[in-house]
Amino acid sequence: MIEITAGAGQLLGMPPEDFLRDIWQKRPLLIRRALPDFSSPISPDELAGLACEEGTLSRLIVHDAASDEWQVRSGPLPENVFANLPERDWTLLVQDVDKWDEDVAPLLAHFRFLPGWRVDDIMVSFAAPDGSVGAHVDQYDVFLLQGLGRRRWQIDAGENPPQDFREDVELKLLRQFTPTHEWVLEPGDMLYLPPGVPHHGVALDPCLTLSVGMRAPSHAELLVDLADTLAERLPESLRYHDPDLDLASADGRIDAAVLRRARAALASFQQIDDAALADWFAAFVTRYRSAGQIMPPPRPPSPAQLEKRLHAGAGLHLHPLARCAWHAEAGAVALYIDGERFDTSQRLSQHLSQRLSIDAAFYENLTQEERERVQQLAKRGILALSHA
Repeated sequence: MIEITAGAGQLLGMPPEDFLRDIWQKRPLLIRRALPDFSSPISPDELAGLACEEGTLSRLIVHDAASDEWQVRSGPLPENVFANLPERDWTLLVQDVDKWDEDVAPLLAHFRFLPGWRVDDIMVSFAAPDGSVGAHVDQYDVFLLQGLGRRRWQIDAGENPPQDFREDVELKLLRQFTPTHEWVLEPGDMLYLPPGVPHHGVALDPCLTLSVGMRAPSHAELLVDLADTLAERLPESLRYHDPDLDLASADGRIDAAVLRRARAALASFQQIDDAALADWFAAFVTRYRSAGQIMPPPRPPSPAQLEKRLHAGAGLHLHPLARCAWHAEAGAVALYIDGERFDTSQRLSQHLSQRLSIDAAFYENLTQEERERVQQLAKRGILALSHA
């Protein structure tokens, strides 16, 4: 199965548990009418305006079809750049749009069948007719939701497809691409691609595509960060030592005894227990590829002001840049937000990790310790009051 038509209320065309068992990280899937009657929550003009803002990550890619040359320009972009673009063969991409646009962010609620910390961002691309970023491959899962216009997608779902890159292009474009499947996606259609599947999308009309990408740090990134974390905890007095050194080792040779001593010196990296591993991983994954820093409000609400606003109908919402995860160990629950640990209850941790708002009714049911944690997060700007 590689194509399916979704029924009413079925984003994936099947129950989420079936998708995770049979499709997730195993095979591509085209889901027709994943979101029927879908209307893009952001317009091309709004996306262009966002690409001009400081702090956003954007790229403008122009392709000269005659010479097969590619030009890449990174944002923030000057406003006049769009007036000088050709009518065809260009694409604008903006990352982390869910962090900056309150109309785009609610789309993530459709993907709550995945752990919240696993979802990275919503990247939005606008392409003029024939606009493309070339045939490429991603090393993370992605859901490609068509928002406006039509886009032709080709994929190579064969065994061990070639993944060598061209050396004459700034982009990581595939040197060779032989598609096995081809579809035209219309608004509301969605294509899921696991890591490592070569794909190529070309706009048939002016079109918007919303890409929900997953967070997938490399093994190298995990190893380096873990090593840095563990190294900070090791005393300076722990060093490589060789009290059993003999004459044969004095001539510069690295022999078996030297390697044994080196392995012993690294033993602390192999003895991390589950609690320490969970503490490190939760901190790492909630700050990985951070889109920015959360600043405290100039006038944080007092506990009394906070309660008054909630009773007046306001709600507390996570800052768009905040990333949450939690874990429980030996009866204790730790909530992690942007790499920082907050000890609190499982109830509050689950609530915030699902990005659910805190209203007066929820707040009234919290313990005093939980309320103090909420007040602390509001003071830090991690939780912000909405207007009543």
